[in-house]
Amino acid sequence: MKIESPFLKKQFLKKYLYIIALIAGACLKGQTINIAGTSWTASVPAITEAGSNYIGTYENPSQLTLSGNLPGSFLNVLSASGAKISMQLAPTSWNSSLKLYAKRSGGTTKINGLCLGCTATITGGTANYIEILQASAVTLSTITFTGLLGISNSVDYSAISVQLEISGVSVTIPAAAYSTQVVFTIGAN
Repeated sequence: MKIESPFLKKQFLKKYLYIIALIAGACLKGQTINIAGTSWTASVPAITEAGSNYIGTYENPSQLTLSGNLPGSFLNVLSASGAKISMQLAPTSWNSSLKLYAKRSGGTTKINGLCLGCTATITGGTANYIEILQASAVTLSTITFTGLLGISNSVDYSAISVQLEISGVSVTIPAAAYSTQVVFTIGAN
């Protein structure tokens, strides 16, 4: 005579659900973005003659560098996916007459895992400066991954240089120390 215990069934089920969750957790990863660079203080020369104004536009002599990782799926078949790098102002003390812009240059990609006919490209943000808004995020660039067949792929991206520019500097803006932060995010394309 065979006796089945409900306790043994629950324990058996919990054991295998735990293993399934562990395997799924190992395959799931989030996008990452890393930013290297330093704070920038625009060097505005003093006005020495009455009736003069500032040049109005100043570029950051050093650049920010973005890098990170885009996770892939366990099995890609004829897939096209990617992510967009967005930016937004988080002002701490800012005058609305001042405008901050960014432009991208460079960038490399590396596909990890086994993949046939796969490419990863970085596009956008190189032709003109893009205004960074406070009210909403704007896209700087997109990273696109396409492949015919791949297993456990991910894409590393690096050496994305970002040049900042400020405009609107004028004697009509009240004299003060203005500051802001640029928040970069990476998300689904």
